Amino acid sequence: MNDRANIPAAAQAAALHVVGTRPVRPDGADKVTGRANFGADLRLPGMLTGRVKRSPHAHARILGIDIAAAAALPGVKAVVTAADFPALAAVAVEGGEGAATLRDVSSNCMARDKVLYVGHAVAAVAATSAAIAEAALALIEVRYEALPHVIEVEAAMAPGAPLLHEDLRTKGVTPAPEAASNVAEKIMLGRGDVAAAFVDPAQAEVVVEGRYVTAAVHQGYIEPHACVASAGADGQHQVWVSTQGQFMVRTLCAKLLGIAPSDIRVTPAEIGGGFGGKTTVYLEPVALALSRKCGRPVRMVMTRAEVFEASGPTSGAVAEVKLAARRDGRIVAAELVLKFQAGAFPGSPVGPACMTAFACYDIEHVAVTGYDVVSNRPKVAAYRAPGAPISAFAVESAMDELALKLGMDPIDLRLANAVKPGIKAVYGATFREIAFIDTLRAIQSHPHYRAPLPAGQGRGVACGFWFNAGGESSAAVHVDDDGGATVVSSSPDIGGSRASLAMMAAETLGLPIERVRAVVADTTAIGFSGLTGGSRVTFATGMAVVQAAQKVVDDLKRRAAATWDCSLEHVEWRDGQARCADPEKPQPPLGLKALAARSARTGGPIGAEASINAQGAGPGFAVHLCDVALDPETGRSTVVRYTAAQDVGRAIHPSYVEGQIQGGVAQGIGWALNEEYVYDAQGVQQNPGFLDYRMPVTSDLPMIDTILVETAPNSRHPYGAKGVGEAPIVPPLAAVANALSHAVGRRLAELPLSPPRVLDALDAARG
Repeated sequence: MNDRANIPAAAQAAALHVVGTRPVRPDGADKVTGRANFGADLRLPGMLTGRVKRSPHAHARILGIDIAAAAALPGVKAVVTAADFPALAAVAVEGGEGAATLRDVSSNCMARDKVLYVGHAVAAVAATSAAIAEAALALIEVRYEALPHVIEVEAAMAPGAPLLHEDLRTKGVTPAPEAASNVAEKIMLGRGDVAAAFVDPAQAEVVVEGRYVTAAVHQGYIEPHACVASAGADGQHQVWVSTQGQFMVRTLCAKLLGIAPSDIRVTPAEIGGGFGGKTTVYLEPVALALSRKCGRPVRMVMTRAEVFEASGPTSGAVAEVKLAARRDGRIVAAELVLKFQAGAFPGSPVGPACMTAFACYDIEHVAVTGYDVVSNRPKVAAYRAPGAPISAFAVESAMDELALKLGMDPIDLRLANAVKPGIKAVYGATFREIAFIDTLRAIQSHPHYRAPLPAGQGRGVACGFWFNAGGESSAAVHVDDDGGATVVSSSPDIGGSRASLAMMAAETLGLPIERVRAVVADTTAIGFSGLTGGSRVTFATGMAVVQAAQKVVDDLKRRAAATWDCSLEHVEWRDGQARCADPEKPQPPLGLKALAARSARTGGPIGAEASINAQGAGPGFAVHLCDVALDPETGRSTVVRYTAAQDVGRAIHPSYVEGQIQGGVAQGIGWALNEEYVYDAQGVQQNPGFLDYRMPVTSDLPMIDTILVETAPNSRHPYGAKGVGEAPIVPPLAAVANALSHAVGRRLAELPLSPPRVLDALDAARG
């Protein structure tokens, strides 16, 4: 069952003809018939196959690389190592979600002095066949000096831990430390006097605290990283790639290889899933370096094992949380310490984890400390609402413990502390149009919340928050000569944005959605845009589309005024037609098709572009309710019912919004119950594939009910949109853990909640 909560601006919504409807997805037919072209589908004349040689060591110094035998092998056309990449400074670079420096991005693509994890690239070849490329890799001789390694975050923080980077000093510490450390950064934020609040007996009447642990998990995209790169004889370079940001790929390839950005054209292919994992580069600079060396196109595709071993999962983490409340349920103080794995290079999502942790609650005294810690794992990448699910797991588990200790309904506890419009968040923003309280009440009033719970089952509640984002976006709208329109977007479509952008253009132009087509352009065909990520595209690129469409409307009105020889101020645009409001010059309406047909006589082609830096993204709040059945003999847990409510502003395409919520829930359930990277004592991952890395499949999941709360449309977006793609993955970890903890009768604080771990908890609960 999928519900939509009441919209107070019902009169405004009633005036909309396209926004809020459910048209057929524009990319569906090509995808289900196999016609869509993904990153590995392109074939060019003379194209070579690229392969990467990777480190077998978790940590080792590179003493030398001999490529002579590989280069001499018949059929091998190019071999590259770090010597083929410029040495870069440790300067910050914009071009992906999360912090990074040029030196680190380059060193992650191709190891220079040391390898820092099993799977770290040390060389690459381009050959006339895959078999020859693999044979060439075997001929490359790399001499290593093995070094001690460290995998887990707290072990990496401990005194005497093996150091990954001898020049890494902890940022955010005063005075600046002189000694090297694996702690890349310490982050602190908060307000009030937490220490005093915790010892005030009149305030801190009830205190709960706990330590929570999560494992590194993969985003779960089906399509592996893939690209084709071609360096032309004229100095122009082309890259076709599966990515969440073609401009990001252009920027990083240009900087990593010393090429002018204007000499690189990047075309985004259809993308078989990303979820944040395709917001940086791995193969693209390597393929381009190989192509520059041999003058032929090079195609590179990661194997599934390479995806796991050499590209970024999200962080594993340790979280220590403490809450103090009055007996009436009012929380007076909150403290949280987060320790995040960054992988081999700094840049974990501990920052957003700190910022989102207590964003749902109005608490006077708050202290949050976060640590960004390197270890001998692949450098982490973004994963939907980066960092937020981890901090929410700790905070929402503690909220559940607090409700139990107070004898209070878990939603009533959250209602007593929920943020409202006008409240300032711990991270600094003041909330405006938010519907968190409405979202809580939507779950509390849902039949699921009141349904009897069978024996052997547990029920859990959890909340989540994500800022959502705006930023730089470009778009164009062109009117066809038959009165249809084409929307040219700068944002790769990973969640239905082509549909939502076309719908907003259709609404603005007054066209039926069937008359509008949306395409995603390469870097030469549209202005700059930031990544598709952070739930920004429908909001930010959508604003650019609406602005471009409005420019087209203004132009159409001008053309109509010229046709009628009337004042522009007397021309209105309504329902896809220009109408003359001058009572002295009555005219029949002019539709878009008629105006397009005479465009050559009224000024030429009809079209407009808009490039903006969108501000005013409305944050998203989610509240999830989960029932879990437990088999006490095996420890196997099954999610049997799930309801998710979310503050979505206004749903542009409700089916896509529901799908985003259901997808986030499915990923969160896997994160909670099954998924983790498993390493042996040598730092080798033991489950680099979907056979042993256990992602949920259809039979593991229930029907997921959704409630779209549309009581607080975002006034800073022309159609009230808020981002919806991140918030759905924030609550599930805690919702599932809370439900299972109730079923077990003991707090479960370490993910994943696999059967052996649950059996141990059952044994402990039985005494």
